[in-house]
Amino acid sequence: MANGWARDGAVQDQIDDTVMDAVLRARVMMPTGDGSDECDDCGEEIPAARRAALPGTRTCVACQSRRDANIRPIGINRRGSKDSQLR
Repeated sequence: MANGWARDGAVQDQIDDTVMDAVLRARVMMPTGDGSDECDDCGEEIPAARRAALPGTRTCVACQSRRDANIRPIGINRRGSKDSQLR
């Protein structure tokens, strides 16, 4: 398949790198260490099912949802075209 100046397989390499970056970011965001019985943000009790599902969690579902809403997506321009750089 002709890719211009790119070598064969370069597009798939970009896709693989993007997926790997997303997986690594998700792993970094997983809670680690000692968990808590009470939410660090609001002080409410964290349900036992949440503590069992996510060992190390320190926030309740509602507070974690608010935290997650504030996370800004980051991305790397892997295309390198003029069009994608102007955005």
